[in-house]
Amino acid sequence: YGGRISSVMDITTRDGKSNRFAGKVYASPFTTKLVLEGPLKKPKKPGDGSITYVLTGKRSYLAESSKLFYSYIDTAGLPFNYTDLYGKISFNGKNGSKFNLFGFNFTDQVNYQAVSDLKWNSYGVGSNFILVPGSSPVLIEGKFSFSDYKISLLEENLQERTSSVGGFNLGFDFKYFIKDSELKYGIEVSGFSTDYT
Repeated sequence: YGGRISSVMDITTRDGKSNRFAGKVYASPFTTKLVLEGPLKKPKKPGDGSITYVLTGKRSYLAESSKLFYSYIDTAGLPFNYTDLYGKISFNGKNGSKFNLFGFNFTDQVNYQAVSDLKWNSYGVGSNFILVPGSSPVLIEGKFSFSDYKISLLEENLQERTSSVGGFNLGFDFKYFIKDSELKYGIEVSGFSTDYT
C-alpha cells in the first residue's frame, strides 16, 4: 500500500497441511532448501479444529562449491553465504477462530579475506489471531510482531561498525456486520528504534 517509492507490504503465509505430513527438498551446486509441514493435531472430522506447522530452511554453500566451479576466479572460493529459517504454528478452531505463532531468522555474510567481513541479520517473532464469537455479529482480529535488522562491517585495522533498526507492532481490529454492510474500527500501536555505532 502506498506506491513503489515508500510502501507497506501485507504478506500472509499459508498454514501447514492439516491432514498429512509433507516435505520438499531442493539442492543445487550453490544452495539447498527444505520445507516440512503437517499436523500436530489432525481434525477428527471435516470442520473440526486442528494444529499445524510449517518449517522452512535455505542454506548457501557457494563459498565451498565455488572452489570447484569457479576456481578460475578465485581458488579460495567466492565469499558469499546465507542461511534463512522460518517457522509457523497455526491453531484452528471449529467455528473459524484462529491463532498463529511465527518466527524467522535470516543471516547473510560476505567475507573478503584479509580485507573486510560484512554481515547482516534480520529476525522476528509474532502472532496474530481471529476470534469468531458464536452468537455475536462482531469479528475480532489482533496482531503482535517484533523484528530487528542489524548490519556490521569489520575491516582490517579498524573498529567494527554496526547499524540496526528494530520495531514492534501491536493492534486490534473489530469488524461489525450490519446486514449487507460492515463497520471496521481498531487501534494500532507501533514503535521502532535505531542504533548506529
